[in-house]
Amino acid sequence: MSASNPGHPEGVGGGPLVEGPHDPEHDPRASYVLEPEYVATLTERVHATSGTTVSLISPLDGAPLANIPQSSTDDVAEAYRRARVAQAAWAKTPMEQRAAAMLRLHDLLIERMPELLDIITLENGKARKHAYDEVAHTALTARYYARMSEKFMATERRGGVLPVFTRIDINHVPKGVVGIISPWNYPLTMALSDGLPALMAGNAVVAKPDAQTMLTALMGVKLMDEAGFPRDLWQVVAGPGRQLGGPMIERSDYICFTGSTATGKLIAKQCAEQLIGCSLELGGKNPLLVLRDADVEKAAEGAIRASFSNAGQLCVSAERIFVADQVYDRFVERFVARAQAMTLGATLDWEVDMGPLISADQLETVTTQVGDAVDKGARVLTGGRARPDLAPYFYEPTILEGVTPEMTCFGNETFGPVVSLYRFNDESDAIARANDGEYGLNAAIYSQDGDRARAIARQIKCGTVNINEGFAATFGSLAAPMGGMRESGMGRRQGADGILRYTETQSVGTQRVLRMAPQFGLNAEQYAKLQVVGLKVLNKLGRA
Repeated sequence: MSASNPGHPEGVGGGPLVEGPHDPEHDPRASYVLEPEYVATLTERVHATSGTTVSLISPLDGAPLANIPQSSTDDVAEAYRRARVAQAAWAKTPMEQRAAAMLRLHDLLIERMPELLDIITLENGKARKHAYDEVAHTALTARYYARMSEKFMATERRGGVLPVFTRIDINHVPKGVVGIISPWNYPLTMALSDGLPALMAGNAVVAKPDAQTMLTALMGVKLMDEAGFPRDLWQVVAGPGRQLGGPMIERSDYICFTGSTATGKLIAKQCAEQLIGCSLELGGKNPLLVLRDADVEKAAEGAIRASFSNAGQLCVSAERIFVADQVYDRFVERFVARAQAMTLGATLDWEVDMGPLISADQLETVTTQVGDAVDKGARVLTGGRARPDLAPYFYEPTILEGVTPEMTCFGNETFGPVVSLYRFNDESDAIARANDGEYGLNAAIYSQDGDRARAIARQIKCGTVNINEGFAATFGSLAAPMGGMRESGMGRRQGADGILRYTETQSVGTQRVLRMAPQFGLNAEQYAKLQVVGLKVLNKLGRA
């Protein structure tokens, strides 16, 4: 594994960054700081009057990036009040006007990509190529719902109880104000992409991005303002989830949450008490299967991206790889070699393959799980070390062999650059082991027989399954609903599901000529007998 030398990022000299002080002879890591005026233009979008701030630390060098104003519960109440006023007007806005603003946002995301990549990398630490994935996905989401929402939201005609005489219209009406609680691992796409279809459905949004990545989310909101969305339509609050989560749920008409399974369960209980809906994308211990007929080179390359993108801090990241006995040795050789060839660094360079973890807590989790596995007999094929020489929270891409059930990393989500290898000689056994545990978010299958792989996919208890790709085939396809089974969550983002979750289904029945009661001199018994005749006729005609 090689370390990257810091380069000259696109943002420096033409964006929000200025190069900070550092001594290349004694510390090769670059240091960058944000212009205070730039930070102020972002943080002024936080609805916060408490007078308190929290320092935001960059995982690239452990230095403070910005001070984020914190919201009180009174600020949450005011954010919802403003959002409700804005939503009442927005719901009357024609769909084509909503779509026009969404397409302007699409263009702004692409136009301001260098600036966004700088902010994402500074806040999250991920490699610039993985920050690009976020910007691209958010732009795709904006374009998809701009083009498709009118179709998804259109009134549908359904069959009535009395053909010809009963007309049924199904409307999809906005819920009102949607609360979105988003995580730090994909701070742009998770902060915006869930909320964009909510806006297209006619809702307002109150968002609480994670404290560690507020600036990225606020940059996205700034672009929404520039795209022409009404300012009060998207409110932002900042603060701990334990303090603001409850007040948000009490005032929301729907909650969208991405995060841990433990927190998701608490949110689901609170939503149930309020009788509101929620969608929850939670944890995963995602399996990747390499079948006996897989292209080993392609499988090894794909497994690198599946396991180590964003340093493994990805809900759909592969943490368990099951490899057929016939190709196991060749796959392991190629997989380990590719991991050892990765370029590691904590910079804004495009050349970096993997950046650091986001925090000391994440580093502690990874270090503890790997240490536990090694102490109990697991073998480290590559990696297995923290790299403070690269960044305070850096941990090498790590491949383990011989992981057993008594080890913490066997069934618990690591959420870091750690993956375990398992050999199998029976595919039914591999499927059973892939389904082991309580999670069911994402899976991948490598095989040169697409039909066979798709047949196996139906047996995998995961919300998304990718063939010859780790996760991008489904996640990057906006028409494909994405979400978890079992303890990996409920509800779906993307596709029609991604917008209809933010609506109430309303049935409108119009009765014409014949009323739903006896008439023409018929009594109740005669009316019932006539209906029975009609039921028999409709059944013979094959009507539903």
